[in-house]
Amino acid sequence: MAFDGIVIANLVHELNTYLIDGRISKIAQPENDELLFTIKTKEYGNKRLSISANASLPFLYLTEENKPGPMQAPAFCMLLRKHISGGRITAVSQPGLERIIHIQIEHLNEMGDLCHKELIVELMGKHSNIIFVDDRGVIIDSIKRISAATSSLREVLPGIPYEIANTQNDKKNPLAEDLEGFIRTIRNRPTTVSKAIYMSYSGISPLMAHEFCYRVNIDGDLPIQALSDITMIDLGTAFTSEMKRISEGEFSPCIVYKDSEPVEYSAISLHMYEDLNVVSFESISEVLFSYFNEKEKYTRIRQKSTDLRHVVNTALERTSKKYDLQLKQYRDAEKKEKYKLYGELLQVYGYQVESGAKFAVCPNYYDEDNEIKIPLDETISALDNSKKYFAKYGKLKRTQEALDELLEETKMQIDHLESIQNSLDIAVSVEDLNEIRNELMDYGFIKKSYGKKNKSPKSKPFHYRSSDGFDIFVGKNNYQNDELTFKIATGNDWWFHAKGMPGSHVIVKTNGEELPDRVFEEAGRLAGYYSKGRDAEKLEIDYLQKKNVKKPNKANPGFVVYYTNYSLTIHPGLEGLTLIES
Repeated sequence: MAFDGIVIANLVHELNTYLIDGRISKIAQPENDELLFTIKTKEYGNKRLSISANASLPFLYLTEENKPGPMQAPAFCMLLRKHISGGRITAVSQPGLERIIHIQIEHLNEMGDLCHKELIVELMGKHSNIIFVDDRGVIIDSIKRISAATSSLREVLPGIPYEIANTQNDKKNPLAEDLEGFIRTIRNRPTTVSKAIYMSYSGISPLMAHEFCYRVNIDGDLPIQALSDITMIDLGTAFTSEMKRISEGEFSPCIVYKDSEPVEYSAISLHMYEDLNVVSFESISEVLFSYFNEKEKYTRIRQKSTDLRHVVNTALERTSKKYDLQLKQYRDAEKKEKYKLYGELLQVYGYQVESGAKFAVCPNYYDEDNEIKIPLDETISALDNSKKYFAKYGKLKRTQEALDELLEETKMQIDHLESIQNSLDIAVSVEDLNEIRNELMDYGFIKKSYGKKNKSPKSKPFHYRSSDGFDIFVGKNNYQNDELTFKIATGNDWWFHAKGMPGSHVIVKTNGEELPDRVFEEAGRLAGYYSKGRDAEKLEIDYLQKKNVKKPNKANPGFVVYYTNYSLTIHPGLEGLTLIES
């Protein structure tokens, strides 16, 4: 993710297209570090401009979304309303490729005189700010006041002349660079190729530096000295050509998705992600709004699932340790036959053993009379040693019989917890998490509070449509898996599941028709994607008609058995499928 100078250049180009001559009709401050402007334009109607100086997530974009402000407007919001409410936006600019936007505003003061003000938006991570200055460049106020005690870089306080933040360490303006200058600038940098680029030029993020390297088949982590002169020229040409397109307002806004999750965005084409799903947009504002909203959805669900993950991981760790201990006890119990043999042989040949002997050596009639050496307790007779060995055999036999059942129960509990882990990984809403929480309560992993079981709206399975128009349903948790398989699916519908691992039940509704081969492949990829093996290169998927899937008595939710099935090997993914409902 890079809110870099190139993204801002695209934003400035967009704001100049839509907002010039627009009048500011409303100003709100929905958050302490966020502003929302409503701007009336003649050609495009009302436009909303959202600006945030949040240290961890600064942004600026045009949006259709309206956020309500607090009942009592903050002081900075009131100041802006006093000065520029009704003002006209005359220009939007960016110094070089810096992460700064200047919005120039023309307005009338209390006396009716024409005045000029400027809103300076600095989108620089922890140094982000929104600064309001007069026509002489003196700060009127800012959304964040920065004193000398807070920052050694500069002060941002009312009455102080505005100065650009010196966060770039005198980096060069890439828009003014030519091929020779580029080569001269980075050639002798004692670092990697990508780092030499983004450390030398303002507004260039590490992502963009690696993109330029990728376009000319260079590993961005190579030392700069490893490049030949020809390769250096190719890199410089790719860089300066892109800068020229940016200067001319040529952009290609896009978001990169890994399956359905956004992982990156850019204002120019990202060739380095051509193996992922790159979606193009009409405007950079659409990109930013979509990206941040979708990213926030995934982040919010992960945060809300933290407590559930902790419960599941703790229980899984404890149960796995118990299983390992039971396995060790079971292996120890497998020695029981040896003790039974010792007891039998001592009963037959014990009369030959001298009193006080530490060992008895006798023929083993189960092994062609080969001699066997049996340890003895010298304080008791051979016959008593025989009884002692038979007693140990009986104890281990009883232990093994008990462990047969215990091991099965513990393994089922591990499988159950791993399936809940997978449910947490694919959850996309609070309703999904609530169903998982209910399952954990029902099975004793979370203390049940009677009368307080979550009654929120019921989560629905994923609903996909294949490229041939067949409906495919995917369970998000164990309860949904059971419901899909044994209530929604009919006998001739097809059932898919990743082989030998936790995963969702996938049901293809046939509607009495024969499925094309392509549907089997798409459903198989879907079953792989919603399983623990979703990141595997290849995965084996079992599939069969639903009528052949059975539910054992007293089995945990989501657990089934089947004995006759087909298999296919796939690469997990969502290719060819359309999500209807999540």
